[in-house]
Amino acid sequence: MLRKEDFLMIQALASRGVYQCDIAAQLGVHPKTVSRALRREAASQGRRRPERGSKLMPHQSTIDRLLGEGVWNSVVILREIQSEGYAGGVTTLKNYIRPKRALRPSRATVRFETPPGRQMQSDWGQVVTRIAGVETDVHVIVNTLGYSRRFHFWCTDSEDAEHTYEGLIRSYEWFGGVAEETLVDNQKTAVLEHRSDSKPRYNERFLDLAAHYGFTPRACKPARAQTKGKDERMVGYIKHHFFVRYRDFASWAHMNQLAEKWLREEADERVHGTVKEVVRERFVREAPKLGPLPAVRYDTSYHEERQVGWDAYVDVRGNRYAVPSSLAGHVVPVRITLDGVLHVYDGDRAVATHTLRPISEGWVQVPEYHAALWRDVLRVDRRDLAVYEEVASWSS
Repeated sequence: MLRKEDFLMIQALASRGVYQCDIAAQLGVHPKTVSRALRREAASQGRRRPERGSKLMPHQSTIDRLLGEGVWNSVVILREIQSEGYAGGVTTLKNYIRPKRALRPSRATVRFETPPGRQMQSDWGQVVTRIAGVETDVHVIVNTLGYSRRFHFWCTDSEDAEHTYEGLIRSYEWFGGVAEETLVDNQKTAVLEHRSDSKPRYNERFLDLAAHYGFTPRACKPARAQTKGKDERMVGYIKHHFFVRYRDFASWAHMNQLAEKWLREEADERVHGTVKEVVRERFVREAPKLGPLPAVRYDTSYHEERQVGWDAYVDVRGNRYAVPSSLAGHVVPVRITLDGVLHVYDGDRAVATHTLRPISEGWVQVPEYHAALWRDVLRVDRRDLAVYEEVASWSS
């Protein structure tokens, strides 16, 4: 619901010729909300009672002069106009200043254009849609090349480190190369903290990913997420275009297949509003400037350790999986891929691979892993019956 100050802001921006969609983006509302507010304002003009003269009116030139000099503190301005005889309150003054804050120079952000191949910006968004008939929270990682504005996105169910790195890699592979630097927000999957020397401390695994793909990590300054405004615009573009056109998906794989089809057929073919050029054509100039992909893909699996039971099974995510009996009682490293494949290692060598499944489907067994264990269990010592005869004669 719009507040009074929101209406004032809409009127002030509309009077300066600002597009309704841009007003809506600034207020965080739908463009139709702005349109309705302006229609109500226009309809009320004919039946509005004549306004009495405002106590502020004789002092507006002073207020505008102070604002032009960069003075936006309402208390300071109030003291100035009180010295001129203003007898009103600070609320009236604030209501006059509020719509003008959009013009405040210190709030403006200078657009930073990057040369071809220099930068990729990364950000997460979230939407709710239907997958297999069920309302589902979908996390969307969006990666945008700064020069060409070509972008790629991947839909998944988590924003953890492993999914963040997987999303970045999928975008590098989509573009066919790697930009010199990757600009990220301050999520812990990439940036652990901003130190007093203004240098961020990055997540060690994110640095490992950067070294593997040959890019320089960069982080937005705290509370300055607009530094990666190109990418944040693409998050909104996807929400209001892709997820409006497609509202129901058979599976996660189906969603991402449609996403890549939409990227090729629509997003890459659009004329970008800022650069006034078809994105696909502009990317032709950027592609040669991207660095090469590594020969080996970075492993985004979950890295964990598990204690093997004496029955040669490991517990993973609620179910039990067979491993070679030689590992019984040992602690072993395991890796779980994002598509649910479990790899169990003996040192650096993978010795067991399983597809994860719910406990309702039962333990995952591999008879040959436990053959030696069963031989030991079934082995029976043979004794001479004479031993039992001696015992019987002694007892009698």
